[in-house]
Amino acid sequence: MTDRSVHTVARRAARRPVGSRLAALLGGVLPMVAALLVALAAPPASAASLTEVTNFGSNPSNLRMHLYVPDNVRARPPVLVAVHYCTGSGPAFHSGTEFASLADRYGFVVVYPSATRSGNCFDVSSPQALRRDGGSDPVGIRSMVGHVLQRLNADPGRVYVTGASSGAMMTNVLVGNYPDVFEAGAAFMGVPHSCFATTDGSGWNSSCANGTLDRTPRQWGDLARGAYPGYSGPRPRMQIWHGTEDSTLRYPNFNEQIEQWTDVHGVSTTPAYTDRPQSNWVRTRYGGTGDQAPVEAVSVQGVGHSLPTGGMAARAVAFFGLDGTGSTDPDPDPGPEPGPGACRVAYTTNAWNTGLTASVTVTNTGGAPLSGWSLSFDLPAGQTIVSGWGASYSPGSGAVTARPASYNSTLAAGASVQIGFQASHTGDTGEPASFTLDGASCTVV
Repeated sequence: MTDRSVHTVARRAARRPVGSRLAALLGGVLPMVAALLVALAAPPASAASLTEVTNFGSNPSNLRMHLYVPDNVRARPPVLVAVHYCTGSGPAFHSGTEFASLADRYGFVVVYPSATRSGNCFDVSSPQALRRDGGSDPVGIRSMVGHVLQRLNADPGRVYVTGASSGAMMTNVLVGNYPDVFEAGAAFMGVPHSCFATTDGSGWNSSCANGTLDRTPRQWGDLARGAYPGYSGPRPRMQIWHGTEDSTLRYPNFNEQIEQWTDVHGVSTTPAYTDRPQSNWVRTRYGGTGDQAPVEAVSVQGVGHSLPTGGMAARAVAFFGLDGTGSTDPDPDPGPEPGPGACRVAYTTNAWNTGLTASVTVTNTGGAPLSGWSLSFDLPAGQTIVSGWGASYSPGSGAVTARPASYNSTLAAGASVQIGFQASHTGDTGEPASFTLDGASCTVV
């Protein structure tokens, strides 16, 4: 029996019932800079660390693989593949997103692929990339999954994929190419499977990027199904995120992805459920109303090519069921969102001509201690952290995550911790609008 057959059988048993044109993408995606290690900050107390893995199997495009296994990893753990943006890397995506801290909390493992071609974009356009086992990057990522399943005795029925920008395009490709491998996907700022297809060797498709490829749901569905002809098994659930002001992979791609994956699942393009988990989020669910509906889509009002921001990773993890809910019933009552009350933040600033200091008091108002916690928030435009205390901050601007020093890495129930930073500014000395602690929204006082 082939490796593919083994994992197909295992998956079924476990769940019966992507030159100059690249410049825009390279300049627009998630400006995640190196973490600022400040005088009082040190790595969290957790012994878990990101490890590079080599010789993991077939790897036609020479991708690199990094693996994060939390200290409290589950027996037979679930696997999340987290795929970076153009110009990025697996380690940068590990340090600049919340997926590792969520793995610490829930005990799953995270695979971080790294692209190695010029620009560090993934191949989501070549004919080889857009068909199962055709070659290029998807094959290497599939090999990473197989390596982890074998070496860690991970659960082949609980393998998931997420990504941002180029990584979101790859997320769409992977769930189309390997529906027997992935249980679900979550794409932040992506395009449909095969939207970026080219035949001239170019890695850029302007029509797709500009949102002018308008196909019917059936046409999109046929492209995804055509990646694995003859496959008739269950299809991965799909979560889709996009900012309305995205000027790199434009907003019409949001609806085209909805059309593709609702057609693949055979469900209506009319939402079964609509709500607003946050003031600028509009969430729609298709083919079901619960937390693990076949297709879920979140439109983020007024936001450009800068996802995910604080709290979004936690929502993706909930969609996967990795937060302990685990239900794939399409019609349960909608589950609760992470809401105010799990934490409280007091934030004060002292500003001068071109700089400011911020003092942040974080209180755990939940009933359980938090180990290796992370606080996420969006700095106002023009503010850039230059030094800090009590935590390390990454990146220095935009969507920032603060991670604790060794001495304050555990935040007991009811306890508070004080951290802070110095920042430069270009005029806006305002405060972040919201905060999330380990993915849960905080009350701001």
